[in-house]
Amino acid sequence: MSVERWALDTLVEEYKQHQRRTRGLREGTLDGYERLVRLFVRAALGKDPVDPSRLSSGDVVGFVVAMQGRFSPCSMKAVRTALRSFFRFLRFEGLCDERLELAVPRVAHWRLSTLPRYLNDAQLARLLASLDHSTRCGRRDRAIVLCLASLGLRPGELANLRLEEIDWRGGSVRLRERKTRQGALVPLPREAGRAIVAYLREERPATDERRVFVQHLGAGRGRPLSGNTVSAVVVRALDRAGVQSPLAGGYVLRHTVASRLVSRGASLKGGR
Repeated sequence: MSVERWALDTLVEEYKQHQRRTRGLREGTLDGYERLVRLFVRAALGKDPVDPSRLSSGDVVGFVVAMQGRFSPCSMKAVRTALRSFFRFLRFEGLCDERLELAVPRVAHWRLSTLPRYLNDAQLARLLASLDHSTRCGRRDRAIVLCLASLGLRPGELANLRLEEIDWRGGSVRLRERKTRQGALVPLPREAGRAIVAYLREERPATDERRVFVQHLGAGRGRPLSGNTVSAVVVRALDRAGVQSPLAGGYVLRHTVASRLVSRGASLKGGR
């Protein structure tokens, strides 16, 4: 097999195009897979240009073991799925002869046997107290964190939230479609509602976009955020607050909401 060296951006885009053609995956799913594939390739092959034919089963096992310290068992399922689809793409394109998907180790996961990892009350209070609307994009980021911390939404769900889905009089949010492919009506806490109003009135760029949260800077100004960008907002907020998160990204706030509900007698059954 001839050696082919790639820029990671080009390789990842080819992989995503292949997934669109062969599996018809949603962009939100592809964005999540892209993030994981980028982490893996950089960890295994380093800087550009990269040679996929150099990947080995040891690289695969080492990466999955390292990720177990960062992600919950549920999230590790996505790590394994993303890697297997990437390795099948490499073999399909003739970029790697090894059946590396067979090297992806299983991760023990007993559903609902334990609570997801979450922020404790002190950590959550510290995070919320640190939110500062005077910083660049401050009102937007404050509204994002407050919504995730009180509504229990997935980052992608908040990124897709549209203006017409907020019922200001009723104090609720209508989610048209969730990961379960079913809609939901959730209450909008007063503080989160006020944060959204402040953002819409005082900071949001003029745009025809109907999704609530948009980009503020650069060529993408006025365009909607992705779920990954929403997660990045949470990561920055946690860093500024000096809070060591037990999970990477915005899902830690969803898990925090779930843990608080369970402590009040609710059940985790019925949706993740």
